[in-house]
Amino acid sequence: MWSPFWSVPAACVLISLLLGLFLPSLEKNLSESTLDFVFAGGPDAAREVLGTIASATISVAGLTFSITLVVLQLVASQFSPRMLSGFLRNRVVQATMGIFLGTFIYSLTVIRNVWTNDEELTGFVPRASVSLAFILVLGCLGFFLAFIRIIMGSMRVANAISEIGDETVALAKRLYPIEDAEVDPSMGPGWSPSPGDPRESVEANGHGALVWINYRRLMTWAERNDAIITIDRSVGEFVLTGQPLLRVWWDGELSDADIRLIHSSFEVHTERELHQDVAFGLRQLVDIIDRALSASVNDPATAAQSIHEIHRIFRHLVTVIEPSPYMADDDGNVRVVHKPQSISEMLHEVVAEIHYYGTDSALVPKLVENMLDDLEAAAADHFQSAVKHAQEIWEGKTEGPDTIRPENSEA
Repeated sequence: MWSPFWSVPAACVLISLLLGLFLPSLEKNLSESTLDFVFAGGPDAAREVLGTIASATISVAGLTFSITLVVLQLVASQFSPRMLSGFLRNRVVQATMGIFLGTFIYSLTVIRNVWTNDEELTGFVPRASVSLAFILVLGCLGFFLAFIRIIMGSMRVANAISEIGDETVALAKRLYPIEDAEVDPSMGPGWSPSPGDPRESVEANGHGALVWINYRRLMTWAERNDAIITIDRSVGEFVLTGQPLLRVWWDGELSDADIRLIHSSFEVHTERELHQDVAFGLRQLVDIIDRALSASVNDPATAAQSIHEIHRIFRHLVTVIEPSPYMADDDGNVRVVHKPQSISEMLHEVVAEIHYYGTDSALVPKLVENMLDDLEAAAADHFQSAVKHAQEIWEGKTEGPDTIRPENSEA
């Protein structure tokens, strides 16, 4: 629920609205002496302070939104359009928009409770509420400075590339276990259907990139119904409405509730995201390399920085154990068969695309050769053939990744 850009600003506005409604009501039950340490002005001063805060915060919120649009345009044109999602996911950007909008709503809500009685020259001023508005203004200033820092950093290509690398490495460490002497890459149960086994196909009910699969939910359903689910699509693939999404191997019949639960286990967006998709991080870096090596941009230094980040990512990936396609329950029975992203295929595709665009560069070939030599030295035994195949692709001894299949299918 916190993934969309508007989620944090919407939460800030809702909280501010509730505070503006209930905090002045609580103050009416407190004595004046209790609130001597807060705002000491009268009704007119309170109205002026709250009105100034409301007008200033909404103006700066508009400025912040305008700056965000300009930065998004620059990022899309200079680096890659696929980097926009990373900028919009930044919590500082979201919180900055949220606190400005929240302060605006809070000030307008509190100002309703400031009133005077001209005949008795008395009135009510929600002093603590006005003081809280002033504290929110200080928070707005702090977040605005942090926002400017994020903007300046996002416009530096080195920071943007490094951030993509950091997110991709963090995701790879979460998804892929490090190989050690106690774990055998070939360990784990297997499963294959027999001819004539009953099965039922489930089709996709939307179109877009498959960004996330709730394996736990699928495992729970399959175990409860004594079924086996084979997923036909891998994370990162583009699916169309009506395309086969998975098959259920069992003797029963899927109900509408079962189909809704299965569909809710798949998240499809218009663009790929770094939730379970390590290849998307590499895709962004390769896009930057392609754009940097184009004749219109001609920026080999940016391409070199992206190659360094790709090297860092694969330096970790070639030491891990690829997940088994077979997922079993606690009793060892296979319940879900999926298609994990192949590290070998990712390496081959990256090297092939850099080879296509970067062989004529004076800087890129040496960097890629050094990367592949280092990967060969660091790779685990079950990745040695994949790295050697990548070296053959770079040397032009193979036709490209279309003819390549994972070398370590036993993993």
